[in-house]
Amino acid sequence: MKEPFLSAIPLLTKIEDEGYEAYFVGGSVRDLLLGREIDDVDIATSATPQEIQAIFPKTIDVGVEHGTIVVLYGGRTYEVTTFRTESEYEDCRRPSEVQFIRSLREDLKRRDFTMNAIAMDRTGQLIDPFYGKQAIENKVIQTVGKAEERFSEDALRMMRAVRFFSQLNFGIETTTGEALIQYAHLLKHISTERKLIEFEKLLAGKNRRNALEMLHATGLYTYLPGMAQYSEGLTRMYKYDTANLIIEEMWAFLIYQLRINESEINSFLKAWKLPIKKIKKVVQIVKWLKIRVKMDWTVDFLYEAGMETILSTEKIYNLLHNQEINYRIDDLYQQYEALPIKQRSELNVTGNDLQLWFQKKQGPWIKEKLERVEKAVIHRKVSNHNQSIREWLIACNQN
Repeated sequence: MKEPFLSAIPLLTKIEDEGYEAYFVGGSVRDLLLGREIDDVDIATSATPQEIQAIFPKTIDVGVEHGTIVVLYGGRTYEVTTFRTESEYEDCRRPSEVQFIRSLREDLKRRDFTMNAIAMDRTGQLIDPFYGKQAIENKVIQTVGKAEERFSEDALRMMRAVRFFSQLNFGIETTTGEALIQYAHLLKHISTERKLIEFEKLLAGKNRRNALEMLHATGLYTYLPGMAQYSEGLTRMYKYDTANLIIEEMWAFLIYQLRINESEINSFLKAWKLPIKKIKKVVQIVKWLKIRVKMDWTVDFLYEAGMETILSTEKIYNLLHNQEINYRIDDLYQQYEALPIKQRSELNVTGNDLQLWFQKKQGPWIKEKLERVEKAVIHRKVSNHNQSIREWLIACNQN
């Protein structure tokens, strides 16, 4: 066993000393078996939330109605959740009632996939009633029990299946895969926020190319924001190996391949409820990609786009042209770094300077001259020094 499990063992021991059961569960156990990096652990227990609060002096009530208490212990925080069963689900999203129980097996039985239904005690012993370890060894994603029941309970589990397919490069068990097709329509009940989380994890997975193809083949894509009309575009998308693109680049590449009209890009991204900052980045990459496919970078383009957008744009351009992903990246970086200035605020001239030199009142002419100076400095027609700019402007004014 390794961290962060080791640090949490005293917490499990303390719960057990009070006469209750406590186990590591879920994704942390799965990732331990996979040899993946683990950030935190989840703990399941037979103790009720009130019993956990009685054991530990420092707790935070984050979801007591669902059995979850955050425990502050040993300088760390741990989510501790009571074993539970869930009654009939409402709108394929949430159970109408949660019941606390004392049975670990019944708690594991309600989980989505067998690889996520494994518990581990403080000694490292696995409790695996649904053969999740075997599924991991066989690299198979399979629901706990009947797929139609798990997907009908929470339709987001279908997106999670394809997300794990992308992240882990596992196959999807036959009946689970068939249920993805049969119950895809239930995804319409799921909030955009929940879909976005899973979709972005899918876009970042190492097997994202095949995951996008699976979204298309199962029809799940038709229940994602703004995607239903872009079947052909999605087909273009998964023909490329996009493994080296970061998430903003993936969004930009997706928009480009879907052939979304320029006037509709913002509304498409807003439909996904992406943060404004991310939308702006994506829109900029798409803008410059459309320019880049028509012509090479110029000094003006480099200056206007900025280094971050240049690199993202060129990576996608290389992908589209079957070139090595970082082809010309170093060269463009050097060209950008060689620019005399990177933004207008770096100009060694102000509007006040211009008023003083030309003895004129404020007006649109100031902006026009600053833009003229900016362009001249970028193209090295004049050095970025106050006196040099003054002499250049006066000479231009006389000619």
